[in-house]
Amino acid sequence: MATWQDFCDQAPELAEPAAARFEATGLVLVATLRRDGWPRISPVEPIAMEGQLYLGMMPNSTKSLDLRRDPRVLVHSVVVDKDGKDGEAKLYGTATEITDADERERYCQALFAKIGWRPETDALDLWTVDITHTVWQIFGVAGGEGDGGQHTEIWTPGSAPTTVK
Repeated sequence: MATWQDFCDQAPELAEPAAARFEATGLVLVATLRRDGWPRISPVEPIAMEGQLYLGMMPNSTKSLDLRRDPRVLVHSVVVDKDGKDGEAKLYGTATEITDADERERYCQALFAKIGWRPETDALDLWTVDITHTVWQIFGVAGGEGDGGQHTEIWTPGSAPTTVK
């Protein structure tokens, strides 16, 4: 597994457009697994800081409860271009709950700097993502595979990104 910083260091050609997609809307879609195995997909404002990708949530939200039961998570950029030409970033991994008060306070300060609002440090559930692999896709690429053209790259920690054909 890898941190956000590991992703940025080992695959900057994928991490930079992924970060840009996350920042383009200020939101990501977070997929967790419900108790019955079906996915739960909800928007979250991500913050990348101190080498980690943080996901703050309402206390004891259904997303948090899902992650406490099963920490597998997918973080997906919000798609704003229906043709997919802007690219889509998907980070797969496991979530780790952050309980350290100082780290939670730094997150709240970063959130305030980003959106002008902050919760109390004990009024949120905070998670980081340990990345198992990432996928970067662009659709409508000239010369790509498939009808509309598609370019897909996959990165796993410790390896170079590979193009899927």
